[in-house]
Amino acid sequence: MTEQSPITIIDPQVAPLEPGDHERYSHYVKKDKVVESAVMGTPVVALCGKVWVPSRDPEKFPVCPDCKDKYEAMKKNESGDSKGSE
Repeated sequence: MTEQSPITIIDPQVAPLEPGDHERYSHYVKKDKVVESAVMGTPVVALCGKVWVPSRDPEKFPVCPDCKDKYEAMKKNESGDSKGSE
């Protein structure tokens, strides 16, 4: 398995309050994509699937519950893989 870049919390997003939409949250995004977005202004994709160009301070908003669940599942799978090889 190839090693991926660390994930970081990034910019919140504003969206209408409809099923499946996100309110203002900080999302998890691959760290290398955050840098690329900051330099090039390209959109990023969060673990939850949200696509946007970061522009706000992520420290001011709660973490997206979907991103958090997916990140925790990834961490659990990584720790489970190393224990399963004993």
